[in-house]
Amino acid sequence: MYNKKILIAFLILFLSMQDTSSQNNTNSPYTRFGFGEINDNHNSEQRAMGGVALGVRSVSSINSINPASYSVVDSMTFMFDFGVSALRSQFKDPSGKSSNFTANLDYITIQFPLSKNIALSAGIQPYSFSGYNFYTTEILTIPNNSNTPDSLNVTKSFTGSGGFSEVYMGLSIDFLQHWALGVNAYYMFGTINNYRNISFSSTNYTSTTELNYIEANNFRFRYGMQYFTGFNKKNDLNIGLIFEPKKNFNVKSSKINSGVLTDTTNYDTDFDLPMLLGGGIYYTYNKKLSLGIDYTFQNWANTRFYGKTDSLVNRNKISIGAEYLPNSSGRKYSDHIRYRLGLNVNNPYYKIDGKSLDNNFGITFGIGLPLPYSRTMLNTSFEYGKIGNYSSLREDYFKFTFNVCVNENWFFKRKL
Repeated sequence: MYNKKILIAFLILFLSMQDTSSQNNTNSPYTRFGFGEINDNHNSEQRAMGGVALGVRSVSSINSINPASYSVVDSMTFMFDFGVSALRSQFKDPSGKSSNFTANLDYITIQFPLSKNIALSAGIQPYSFSGYNFYTTEILTIPNNSNTPDSLNVTKSFTGSGGFSEVYMGLSIDFLQHWALGVNAYYMFGTINNYRNISFSSTNYTSTTELNYIEANNFRFRYGMQYFTGFNKKNDLNIGLIFEPKKNFNVKSSKINSGVLTDTTNYDTDFDLPMLLGGGIYYTYNKKLSLGIDYTFQNWANTRFYGKTDSLVNRNKISIGAEYLPNSSGRKYSDHIRYRLGLNVNNPYYKIDGKSLDNNFGITFGIGLPLPYSRTMLNTSFEYGKIGNYSSLREDYFKFTFNVCVNENWFFKRKL
């Protein structure tokens, strides 16, 4: 019976792969650069706390950020988590403003114990998004035999779509009472398409379209560690670390021209995924107030993008968050509602015109709602954030996320 239930869970993940991998939750011109917008894959609980996750060991949610956390799951518990999101963005530059709205299914994950101290997690989630559609116009002056040169309106349009998704499977083990180790194995797949088109107001000139695409097919690993302890009965402290080594990125890349020039060029060049290092501290007082801080570093400046290392910069991110639970043993429903807030700051990992960009920031809050007579949690988060600046292009966004983490007892024998 247990094996059948696990088989059903993996079947759900398999059937969800196509839907989640085809989703795109962005329409930002900034996703034109690099591999698009890199997704940190936080669930609603973590996002509501600004992205704090590395030290978290939660029995009510799946923490795929640090694989060492899986072993906290109860020995008779099966967990199933899925998340959705909606994004409203407003763009402003010196020429005006615009806005858009997108929504989709974000991820699906599962987690269950293999033995008393060993647990497994698996799921499908995005690695990066690319989605944009914008254009510029200019007047081109063309000399001729007369004294008055011809004027020609030229429109340059830029369109992008796609992204990379990843299927992961991870294991975690507890040892020496206060330590846990874990590892995630990822299979990445997907395609990013970047189109550039030049069109003219006169039919005497032929429009030209260029497509650059990157198709991914890659494996990588993430390693995690957590130290957890309690002291003075009311204090609990967790410390978490994650590490990913630099990895050569196996991709297919081509440039396809149509119009004035019609040809296809297959690139035989090198791409890398960066080394990642992160650490976090998570402290809980009296099972009511939790405070956390995370720092992550990605060494993009030392990775190759189309064989070069001059277009990307190192990414640093700091997340700070808090959660308040009124009374974990209270009888009223309101005693078990979790209230969360947070803040994060990070810098873009790409350059524009050879220059680094201003820092991005996000302000977050949310709540966790338990289902009555169940350990299943409904989590929501709300985030306001800023990317870029008004002198070039500023994006102000408001993001809503919602996830359901089903937490059920599967691994026990019923007695008559």
